Amino acid sequence: MTQPEPTPRTPQRLFSRGSFLESSRIAEVLRAETTGGMLLIAGALVAIVWANTAWSGSYADLRDLRVGPESLHLDLTLGTWAADGLLAIFFFVVGLELKREFVAGDLRDPRRAALPVVAAVGGMAVPALLYVAWNAGFDGDLAGWAIPTATDIAFAVAILAVISTHLPTGLRTFLLTLAVVDDLLAITVIAIFYTDELRPTYLLLALLPIAAFAVLVQKRIRSGWLLVPLAVVAWALVHESGVHATVAGVLLGFTVPVVRQAAGDGPGLAEHLEHLVRPISAGIAVPVFAFFAAGVDVGGLQGLRDALTDPVAVGIMLGLVVGKTIGISGSTWLLATFTRADLDDELSWVDVVGMAMLAGIGFTVSLLIGELAYGAGTPQDEHVKVGVLVGSLVATVLATIVLRSRNKVYRRIQEKEQRDADRDGVPDVYQQRDAREDPSGL
Repeated sequence: MTQPEPTPRTPQRLFSRGSFLESSRIAEVLRAETTGGMLLIAGALVAIVWANTAWSGSYADLRDLRVGPESLHLDLTLGTWAADGLLAIFFFVVGLELKREFVAGDLRDPRRAALPVVAAVGGMAVPALLYVAWNAGFDGDLAGWAIPTATDIAFAVAILAVISTHLPTGLRTFLLTLAVVDDLLAITVIAIFYTDELRPTYLLLALLPIAAFAVLVQKRIRSGWLLVPLAVVAWALVHESGVHATVAGVLLGFTVPVVRQAAGDGPGLAEHLEHLVRPISAGIAVPVFAFFAAGVDVGGLQGLRDALTDPVAVGIMLGLVVGKTIGISGSTWLLATFTRADLDDELSWVDVVGMAMLAGIGFTVSLLIGELAYGAGTPQDEHVKVGVLVGSLVATVLATIVLRSRNKVYRRIQEKEQRDADRDGVPDVYQQRDAREDPSGL
C-alpha cells in the first residue's frame, strides 16, 4: 500500500505581523514613545547648547544643586535625582512591558520570542566585545564596556517620525520587543556589574514594601494613596542598599498582574497603570534626565578632538555604529540559517540592516551606565557623553539613509495592512491566512 506523502513543513517567517490586537497595542505604544522621543531630543539639545555657552556655569550649578533630606541620605543633586529617581519611573514602565510580553505578548511563545531575544543578545554582546577589544589595544579603561550595549527606543522612534518612515507592522513589533529585551538585559547588567557596595540589610528591608505592593496589586487595588507611598519607600531602601535605585522600578512593575480577572472587567491592571505612568515617563522623566545628562562642555574643537581620541569614546562609537549593526543583523541571519526561516514577504535583509543601525541609537541607558562606570562630571564621563552623542548621531544618519531608500516598499506594505474592504474595523490582512505563512510566526 502506497504511503501518503508527508505534508511539507511550512517555513517559518521572520518579522511576520502578529494579531490585530497586538499590532494595535504596538502602534499605540510607539505613538507615545514618539512624543517622548521628541521631548527627549529637545531636552538634550537645550542641555548641549547651554553647556557650551558663556552661561555654562549656571547649567552646572543647576545640575549639581542638592535637594532632599540629609538625615535620610537623600540630599542628592538634581542630576542624581533625575538618574536615580525619574528613571525609576521609566524602568517601572519597562517592568510592566516585560511582564506583559512574557504573559500575553510575543515573548510568551518561545518561537516568536526567539528572534528579538537572539537579536538583543547579539546586539549587546558584539558592541561590548568591540569596546573591550579597542580599549584593550589602546590601554583604555574597560569599566565602560556596557555603555554601547543599550538601545534607546524613544529616541529611535522619534527619528522614524522625523524621517517619515512607514515601517511595516512586523518591523515595528520587532523594534519594540527588541528594546524591551534590551532593557531587561541592561537593568541586569546595572544590578550585577555596577553595584560597588552592597548593603544586604536595606535590600532585604526593600522586599517588605515590594511585597506589600504586590499583595495590593494582586487584589486589583488601584489607589495611588496606597501604591505610591509603598513604591517610594521601596525605591529609597533599594537606593540605600547600593543597588541602583532604578532596579526597584522594574521589580515593582513585575508584580503587577496582566491578565484580567473576568471578560467584562475592562483593561487589566498592568494596562491601566501603563496608561497612567507612560505619559509621565515619556513626557517628563526621560526628557528631564536627558537634559541633566547630555549637557557636556565640549571645550571647543580642541576639547572635541581630545574626546574623540579617547579610546573610551571611540570604543563607544564603534560599539553603537558597527557593533549594533553586526550584532543584530548577524544574529538574525544566524537564526534564519539554523532554523531555515525566511523573511516575511516583501522584506529583505536591507531592512534588517537598517533596523540594526537604528538600534545603534543608545542614549538614556548608555548615559546612565556611563555615569555609573566613571562617576558624574569626571573627564571620562564627559568623553562618554561625546561618544554616545556622536555614535548615536552617526547611527541615525546611516539608518535614515537605509530606511528612507526602502520607504516606497514600506508605504505599499502599510497600505495593504490598513485596507479594510468589508469595513468591519479589522484590516483584511489580519483576517486572511496565506497558505505559505506559519500561523505562529517567529
